[in-house]
Amino acid sequence: MKKHNLINLLLLFLIAFSAQAQEALFRAQQIVSPEIHDDQSVTFRVFAPDAKSVQITGDFLPPVKMETQFGPMDGQGKADLVKGENGVWEFKSAPLSPELYGYSIIVDGFTTTDPNNPFLIRDVASVTNILIVGAGQADYYRVKDVPHGTVARRWYDSPGLGMDRRLTVYTPPGYETSNEKYPVLYLLHGAGGDEEAWIALGRTAQILDNLIAQGKANPMIVVMPNGNVSQDAAPGEGSAGFYKPVFMAPRTMDGGYEAAFMDIIKFVESSYRVKADKSNRAIAGLSMGGFHTLHISRFFPNTFDYMGLFSAAIMPREDATGKVYSDFDNTLTAQMKNGYKLYWIAIGKTDFLYKANVEYREKLDKMGMKYDYVESEGGHTWRNWRVYLTQFAPQLFQ
Repeated sequence: MKKHNLINLLLLFLIAFSAQAQEALFRAQQIVSPEIHDDQSVTFRVFAPDAKSVQITGDFLPPVKMETQFGPMDGQGKADLVKGENGVWEFKSAPLSPELYGYSIIVDGFTTTDPNNPFLIRDVASVTNILIVGAGQADYYRVKDVPHGTVARRWYDSPGLGMDRRLTVYTPPGYETSNEKYPVLYLLHGAGGDEEAWIALGRTAQILDNLIAQGKANPMIVVMPNGNVSQDAAPGEGSAGFYKPVFMAPRTMDGGYEAAFMDIIKFVESSYRVKADKSNRAIAGLSMGGFHTLHISRFFPNTFDYMGLFSAAIMPREDATGKVYSDFDNTLTAQMKNGYKLYWIAIGKTDFLYKANVEYREKLDKMGMKYDYVESEGGHTWRNWRVYLTQFAPQLFQ
């Protein structure tokens, strides 16, 4: 009798499991979206027979001006999908330039993801679909048939911040099978990001794999830390568990991260085969990470030979109270006098931080501190930061 009951329970479990599996298999709409055409236009489709309106918003559409706490910025435009008799709504874009694009679907005012596209990225607390269109610059963001590096999530002890913390490390192709020592690029994220940002949104592993395979960049280790000092790891990956990410975590730009940065270098140089000297260390960051890069490299003025400021958030802050921010001019002068190989500044023409970067370059000009400057189209976007990485990395460790 007991055996018979056990068999019945097992059958019920299998039926329930089978139903769940079939639901997962067939829940997706059986249509193609996005569909990339030969002329690099893209058709998006959504099956929503009862919807009154369906729109798409994405960075491939003409931008619209929006007011923010930082002033006017470019926001993503919207376009209407047209409903067909079969209940499928469609929108076809103009031919697009080569790029990685992000987009969302808006159904009756509710913003959601494309149910036919499982490829997603998170930026702060927003999750959007992505697609890659065309060759050229976009080829750097693809997984190509080339040797691949390894991406690892590691935990390190940070006495300066009083906790174990998580970072992401890219090691180049062949690292595990060689005895070679490598230079290191420390790559820092912006506000709202974390140790996942550069590897996911920035396509760091794909960019480095492809640059190294083409002989355009030297093999290097890339270390991507978490710059939010109140976190031990990205939301959902650390001891605080699952919670909604915020744009500015507490104490993010108070100087604690910069002052404790040598904890990261100590961990990397004791855990990996690296060339542990100034000529084989680089540091770069976007937005808040550019702010961190500026101050870390100045506060430790004989540590890095290569600095990259990508759309750097060079602005006064009331919470910038740490020792790191004091004696700015003298430490910057010491950094200049110690010498370096590259101080690289890049920003988009419509970036809300453009004026602050102009003023900072005027300061460097006045004191005679040499730098390279790149001015691109566009604003404060990942589209620019991915390009900056493809331009900056080939100049390192030459």
